[in-house]
Amino acid sequence: MQDSTQPVLRDIILIGGGHSHVGVLRRFGMKPVPGVRLTLICRDTHTPYSGMLPGYVAGHYSYDDVHIDLRRLAEFAGARFLRTEAIGVDREGRRVLCSDRPAVPYDRLSINIGSTPRVADSAGAADHAVAVKPIHRFNDRWLALLERVRTNPGPMHIAVVGGGAGGVELLLAMHHRLRNELQALGYDPDLLAFTLFTRGGAVLPTHAPNVRQRFTRVLAERGIAVHCNAEVTGVDATGLSTLDGQHHAADEVVWVTRAGGADWLRDTGLALDDSGFIQVTDTLQTVTDANVFAAGDIASMVNHPREKAGVFAVRQGRPLARNLRLSLMDREPVPYRPQRHWLALISTGDQYAVASRGPFGAEGRALWRYKDWIDRRFMARFNDLPAMEERGSTGPRPRVPLEGEEARQAISAVAMRCGGCGAKVGASTLSNALGALQPVARDDVLIGLHAPDDAAVVRVPPGKAMVHTVDFFRAFVDDPYVFGQVAANHALGDIFAMGAEAQTATAVATVPQGLEAKVEDTVYQLMAGALDILNDAGCALVGGHTGEGRELALGFAVNGLIDDEPGRIMRKGGMQAGDVLVLTKPIGTGTLFAAHARLATRGRWIDEALQSMRHSNRLAAECLHRRGANACTDLTGFGLLGHLVEMTRPSAVDATLELSALPILEGAEETVAAGILSSLQPANVRLRRAIRNPETVIDHPRYPLVFDPQTAGGLLASIPADQAQACVSELKALGYHRTAVIGHVDAQGDALEPIQLNP
Repeated sequence: MQDSTQPVLRDIILIGGGHSHVGVLRRFGMKPVPGVRLTLICRDTHTPYSGMLPGYVAGHYSYDDVHIDLRRLAEFAGARFLRTEAIGVDREGRRVLCSDRPAVPYDRLSINIGSTPRVADSAGAADHAVAVKPIHRFNDRWLALLERVRTNPGPMHIAVVGGGAGGVELLLAMHHRLRNELQALGYDPDLLAFTLFTRGGAVLPTHAPNVRQRFTRVLAERGIAVHCNAEVTGVDATGLSTLDGQHHAADEVVWVTRAGGADWLRDTGLALDDSGFIQVTDTLQTVTDANVFAAGDIASMVNHPREKAGVFAVRQGRPLARNLRLSLMDREPVPYRPQRHWLALISTGDQYAVASRGPFGAEGRALWRYKDWIDRRFMARFNDLPAMEERGSTGPRPRVPLEGEEARQAISAVAMRCGGCGAKVGASTLSNALGALQPVARDDVLIGLHAPDDAAVVRVPPGKAMVHTVDFFRAFVDDPYVFGQVAANHALGDIFAMGAEAQTATAVATVPQGLEAKVEDTVYQLMAGALDILNDAGCALVGGHTGEGRELALGFAVNGLIDDEPGRIMRKGGMQAGDVLVLTKPIGTGTLFAAHARLATRGRWIDEALQSMRHSNRLAAECLHRRGANACTDLTGFGLLGHLVEMTRPSAVDATLELSALPILEGAEETVAAGILSSLQPANVRLRRAIRNPETVIDHPRYPLVFDPQTAGGLLASIPADQAQACVSELKALGYHRTAVIGHVDAQGDALEPIQLNP
C-alpha cells in the first residue's frame, strides 16, 4: 500500500511489466521518493523472464520459477498495480487510456511492453499460428499441446517460424520436452516431426559463424529439418506456405519472428522507427516528449541501435529508474550507453548451452549450469524480496520541487488539518471529479445528484417496504477503481441477501491528502468503480460526503425495496431441519489480504480473490428466492461460522458443515497454514464455543477458514433438499462457478453447541 503519511505530488506511470520496469520497481521500493507515487499498468500479474522461458518449455523449471509476481513486487515498491491493458496515451492530457477502466493521469510515463510478433504480415497466421508473445497466450496453447500429446499420442508435425536465437532455442526446448513426454508414455518419440523455417540464409544470422555452425549441427543431430531462404507467406489449418510457392504440412505452427511495436503506439504521436518501436535518446526519453520514457524491446535507441535482447532491457532498469527520479527533480538526466558486445547463453533444450559473444563461441553442460545460476540469481532479486521493515535508506531523500499554487497545496496537505468542515474535500475538486460520472436514473428519485440539494428525496412505491443497510471500510488494495467496485458490492450484499431490489445509495469516502489534481483523480477513480456496480444493480447514487484522511476508505448507506407481503423477505431465521446449506462464493479473503500485506501471497491468488469480490450477489439472490430458500445471509466480517450461528439461533435448529466441501480461494489454505490471519480472526475465533466437536477438527487445514472474515463474500442459504441440486446447477450457469453444497440443517438437539464440523 502507498505511504499515506506523504501527500501525493507526482505520478510515475509504468506501462508494462518488462525487465526494465521490474528493475525500476525494486529500486523505488528500496529507496522511495517522498511524494512520488508509482503505478504499474499491466494486463498480466505474472511476467516471464525471457531467459528462462525455454527452460520452462523444456521442463527444467516450473511456472513460478520463471515468472516475476508483479502484484507482489508492486506491493513491495509501494506502487499501485492496475491489472488492465493500456490501449493508448493522451499526451496532451497526460493520461494513459485503458481497455476497461477510466484513463490514468501521469506526470512521467515509461513504456516497457516488449515487442509484438507481426503475424498479420502473413495471411492466416493470426488465426492459425501461435505467436510466442504475448506469453500468456503462448503458455495456454503450449499447455494445450502438452495435454494433446499426453492424451492422444500419435504422429504430429510441429513447425517453428523464425531462425533467430529465440526461435531455435524454443524449438529445441519443445523437441526435448515433447519427445520425453512420449517416451515416458511408452510411445515412439519419432512420431513427432519438427521443422524450422527462416527467411535468412542461415540460422542465428546475428551470431558468429562458429555459433551458427554449432546450432546447425545440433539441429541436424536431433533430426530437425531446417528450411533456409523460406519466407512464410501464409498459414492455414493444414500447414504453411512459403515464398517459393510450396505448402508444408504442420499440425502446430509457432511464430517467433518479425516483431514490431504495438499498433496503438501509432496514435500516440511519438516518433517510431520503421518497425514501430519508440525512438529514444541516450537518456531513454522519447525523442518526441521528454515526459515519456521507453525501455526494453519496445525502445529503439537512435544513437546506439542494438539487437532486441533481454540483456539490454535488464541493464536499462538502473538508468531508467535514475532518470525518472532526476526528471521529477528538474535535474538533467544522465545518458546511458549500452555495451556493444554481450554474452548470450543459448540452451539446446537438454541442459546444454552454447555461449556466444562477438566472434567467440563455446559449448557444454557447464555453460548451462552457469546460465542456470545467473538466471536464478536474477529471479531471486524480485522473488526473494527484503522484509518490509528492512527496505529503503535512512539517509536524506530527494524531494519533488514545487512552485506557486502547487507549493501552497502541498503545504496545506501536510499541515495539521482541523476537524469538522475543514476536513472536507474542496467543492471544486469534488465537482470536477464527479462531473463526468453518470449515476443510473430512477423515476422514484425525486431529488438526487441530477438536482443536488441538502438531502436526497425518494419515493416508496405502493406495496413496497424499505430495506436499509450501511457498510464502511478502509482500502485493502491500492487500486481505487477496483476498491470502489468491491466496496459497492459489499454494501449491496445485505440488500440482495434479503431478496430486495437496490434503490438508492449514499456514499461516504475519505481520501488521502495531496495536490488537488491527485485528490480529484482518486475520487473519480473510486466513484467510477463504485458506479459500475451500482448502475449494474439499478441503484441510483443520490449523494454523499467526501473528506480527507490518512487512508482511502469508502462506504455506502443503501436503501432497497421489497414487496410488502408475508414470506417475501429472506431472513436469517427460517431454516428448516432437512434443508441443505448452499454457499455461492469461495472463502478466504481475510487471510489472503493479510498475507498480501506481508508479501506472502502469489499475485494470481489476489487476482482470483478480487474477481470474486467484484462479482455481484444480485443474480444469485434472485435464484435462491426462486428455489425457495428458507433463510439467507451474505458472508462478511463474522466469517462463515459467525454468520451460520446467526442463522441457527433464530431458526431454533442445529447445522452440520462439511469442511472438505467448502469452496476455498486458491492460496488461502497455504496462508492460514503459515499462520497468517486477518486482524479480525481472533474476535471470530471466540465463536468456537458454538462448535460441538472442536477437538476432532482443530487440526484440519480448513478449520481456521470457518472463522476467516470475508469482504463482499457470497450468499449462504438454507435450501429445501429437493431443490438443492437444481439450485446449484442454476447458480453455476449464472456464473457462480464455485457454488457448493457445504452442509445441512438438523433438528435442534440437546447439546448447547449448534454447529457440527465434519472433516
